[in-house]
Amino acid sequence: MTINPEHHSSSSPIWQPFTQMKTAPAPLKVVRGKGALLELADGRQILDCISSWWVTIHGHSHPVLAEALYKQAQTLEHVIFAGFTHEPAQKLADKLIGHTPDSLTRIFFSDNGSTAVEVALKMAFQYWLNVGETNRTSFISFEGGYHGDTVGAMSAGRSSLWWEPFAPLMFPGDVVPFPATFDGDAEVESKEAESLEKLEFLLKQGGYAGIFIEPLVQGSAGMRMCRPEFLRAIAQMARQYNVLLIYDEVMTGFGRTGELFASLKSGTAPDILCLSKGLSGGCLPLSVTMASEDIYQAFWRDESDKAFYHGHSYTGNPLACAVSVASLELLEQNPNMYEGMEKLHHKYLNQWLRDHPKLERIRTCGTIAAMDVKTESSSGYFNEIGPVLKARFLEAGFLLRPLGNTLYVMPPYCISPDELESIYRVIRQVLDTL
Repeated sequence: MTINPEHHSSSSPIWQPFTQMKTAPAPLKVVRGKGALLELADGRQILDCISSWWVTIHGHSHPVLAEALYKQAQTLEHVIFAGFTHEPAQKLADKLIGHTPDSLTRIFFSDNGSTAVEVALKMAFQYWLNVGETNRTSFISFEGGYHGDTVGAMSAGRSSLWWEPFAPLMFPGDVVPFPATFDGDAEVESKEAESLEKLEFLLKQGGYAGIFIEPLVQGSAGMRMCRPEFLRAIAQMARQYNVLLIYDEVMTGFGRTGELFASLKSGTAPDILCLSKGLSGGCLPLSVTMASEDIYQAFWRDESDKAFYHGHSYTGNPLACAVSVASLELLEQNPNMYEGMEKLHHKYLNQWLRDHPKLERIRTCGTIAAMDVKTESSSGYFNEIGPVLKARFLEAGFLLRPLGNTLYVMPPYCISPDELESIYRVIRQVLDTL
C-alpha cells in the first residue's frame, strides 16, 4: 500500500492511545515530574489530578522508588523467569500474599492489566478442564465493565462501545446489569436486586467458568460505583453455584478505595485477583494474577499437558518487582495517605460543588471522587462535553481527563490538602463558564 504523505498532518511518528490523531491537538511534551506536578517543555506546570491514568499513586519521581530502581539496576536488570527466580519477585510475592485475602496463595507475573486479565481467563478456563468439567466454557461480566484492550480482555468487557469494530473477534459471554449508585440514591437496592436476579438466572443455566467484576468501582465506564453489600451477594452466589469469582483490581488496588484492596473493604475473597497500575507506584509495567490454592493444585500434576503454558518475555522483571516492593512498603508505612482522602473529598465537594446546578450523581469511594455533568445529549464516553472540559482544565494548569460527561478526581496520595482543594475550585470555575 502506498502512503500519501499529504495525509500526514503530524510531524511525529508516534500513534497515541485512545486518540483520533486527525482531530486531536498536538500532545504536550513533559520534561519532568515531581510529586503531583508535571513540568512541560514550555515551562508550564500541570497538576496531575488523575495520577497519570491511575498508576502514579505516590507522585512523580518519588526518591524511594528511584533509589530502589537504581540499586536493583546495578545488581540484576532481567533474567528469564522460566526455571529461574530472584529475590525481588519473591519479596513482592510474599508481601502481596500478606496483604490480600487468605484464600489467595499463588502469584503469576505478567506485564500490565490486560495481560493479568488474559492470564485469569486462561487460568479459569483450564482449571475446569483440568478437573474434568469440559462444559465450563463461558464467562459472565457486568455492563460497562472494562478489563483491558487485548482480545480476551475485550471479550470480558464486551459491553464497552469502543470495541464494536472487534466484535467478530471476541468470544461469547453474558452480561449482567451493574447497579451503579451515587450519594442519595433511593433506588440502589432495587437495582441490586435486578442485577442479582439476572445473575442467578444465568448461573442456573450452567456452563460458566467464572464471573468477572471490577469490585466497588468500574473505572473506564465512568467511575461507576457499587456498594460492598452487592459484592458480598455476588460472592455468596458464586459459591452457591460453584463458579469462580474473578476480581479485576487493576485500578481499585493499592489504596484507591480507601483500603488497600477492594476485596478487603467489601469483606469478600475472590478465587482469582488481577493487579497492575499502582503495583509499581507508576514506575514500570508489571502485573500479577493471584489464585487460590485449589486452582493452583488443579495444575500441579505429573502430566505435562496439565501445566499452565503462558508467559511473557519480561515476566517477573527484577526492576519492576524491586520498585513494587518499595511502593508497597511506602503504603505500609503510611496508610493515612489513602485512608484519609475520602474525608477531604467530601469536605471540598460540600464546599465547592455539592449544590452546583450543572452536576448530578456525585459519588465517592476512598481516593476517588466522581460526578456527572448535565448535558442535553446522552451520557457516556463519547459525550461532546468531555474534550471541552479537558481543554479548559489544561488551560488552567490541571490534568483532568473526563470520561465523557463524567468528571473524576483521582490524585496521587502525595497531594497536599491545598492542592486537592484547588482541583475542586477550578472545577467550579470551569463549570460556571459552561
